[in-house]
Amino acid sequence: MTRLLIIGPPGSGKGTQAEHIARHFGIPVVSTGEIFRTNVSEETELGIQAAAYLDGGTFVPDHLTNALVRDRLLKKDLQAGFLLDGYPRTAPQVMELDDMLATQGLALDAVIELHAPDDELEQRMRRRAADQGRTDDTVDVFRHRLDLYHRETHEVVSVYAGRGLLVSVNGSGDPGDITGQAIAAVEKFLATPRSGA
Repeated sequence: MTRLLIIGPPGSGKGTQAEHIARHFGIPVVSTGEIFRTNVSEETELGIQAAAYLDGGTFVPDHLTNALVRDRLLKKDLQAGFLLDGYPRTAPQVMELDDMLATQGLALDAVIELHAPDDELEQRMRRRAADQGRTDDTVDVFRHRLDLYHRETHEVVSVYAGRGLLVSVNGSGDPGDITGQAIAAVEKFLATPRSGA
């Protein structure tokens, strides 16, 4: 069983890399972003509540996100492992995730951090907005999300680094090369004995 988390700033390629890495390890991706977008498009109760936050570039409130993730982690298809994409985004959510996993006697095995320069991330966002027509991709919204990441989500990286779980991967360059580097780094990390493991 392999339980992973992928984290990084907006535009760092988390979604793309999550799919490839998860396929390699034979585990499902649990993407809060995709769950939110699906609910918005289907106009579910959660989607209606989440839409205003997503379109404004702000985080969906913890109580909505936590409930959704907690329910998802109890599903049978995740018993053999998973790769979390988009959660936790804040330090309080890290504590929530700890609690969710602890109730099942589980814990994360590794946390993959993708990093790339801010200017490269903005260029990627502009291309993605043109290609996909996403309403949450404008320059102002992107810069706000990037600022939120640096102010709040980066603290999550620090927490996991302090726990000795962080696997840092350069997110610049060819996506296929990044995937190969990420998989190799995670496999090496998982094969290395750690104190308390």
